[in-house]
Amino acid sequence: MELYSIDIRSWTASFRYPNIISGIQPTLEVPPISTVLGLINAAAGFYIEHEALSLGYYFEFQGKEMDLETIYMMDTAKGKPNNAAKSNVIKREFLFDNLLRVYTDDKKVADYFKSPAYPLVLGRMNDLASVDRTKIVSRKLEKVENAGNIRGQIIPFSNNYLPGVIQALPKYFTDEIPRRNIGTESYSVVNHRAKTMNSKLSAFRDEIGGKTVDIFMHELDFRK
Repeated sequence: MELYSIDIRSWTASFRYPNIISGIQPTLEVPPISTVLGLINAAAGFYIEHEALSLGYYFEFQGKEMDLETIYMMDTAKGKPNNAAKSNVIKREFLFDNLLRVYTDDKKVADYFKSPAYPLVLGRMNDLASVDRTKIVSRKLEKVENAGNIRGQIIPFSNNYLPGVIQALPKYFTDEIPRRNIGTESYSVVNHRAKTMNSKLSAFRDEIGGKTVDIFMHELDFRK
């Protein structure tokens, strides 16, 4: 299959667990689909009303550590924030030296990344990322059945049951205020160091950094 691939790199990244609000903030080891769709929006410069989209991606990092972060907690009056705020220090995990490779069959999506309209971030606003424009390429990847090299990805848990961290994650968010989750589903979060495993998945085989990786393509349909 002909797919476009886009390489995005960052020094740091942090992908919060959706249901953890206070205390120590761990990071997911693979970004959710909503993060990747947010990157596409940032590159395009506007909110995209997706109907259907075929999207795959692979994520790897070279290290994970804990950092101390100062946050400011705002008070509200009649539902609006006021000037009363107090600081607090929390522990937050972050990933270091990261690569996100995005796959799409949509040339328009790939072209957005050739000249991003807004800064790209892998997590928080200080996790700045950059696109390797020389790696935005179209190539034919071999389709494989019973893919065994699933790693650095999130995979729908239902009917697949792959080993990994199981987490309910949104696919997208609305552009209204307050934003709403769209298409929350349970996923296996499989990090890039995962060993060969048995699966019933169809995927597209690629070589990344000397490793064989089978890329699962998410068929997203927001018309449902």
